[in-house]
Amino acid sequence: MTVVKADLEACQGYANCVVGAEDVFDIDDDGLVVVLRSAIDDTDRARVEAAARSCPVNALVVEDD
Repeated sequence: MTVVKADLEACQGYANCVVGAEDVFDIDDDGLVVVLRSAIDDTDRARVEAAARSCPVNALVVEDD
C-alpha cells in the first residue's frame, strides 16, 4: 500500500500539491495542507508523487507502508 504523509510544521501553504492532485490534497482555512486520502492506488502513485515533489518546502512524502 502507498501512503501520503504531510509535515504540517513544514507546510507553508503554497498549494502546489493541490494543483497537481486536487483529489488528494487541499488547503485548510489556516493555509495548511490537508491530505484528503492517505491511501493511494498504484495507478495514481506517479501523479501524487509528482504533486508531492512540487512542494517547495518538502512537506509531503509518498511512501510504501
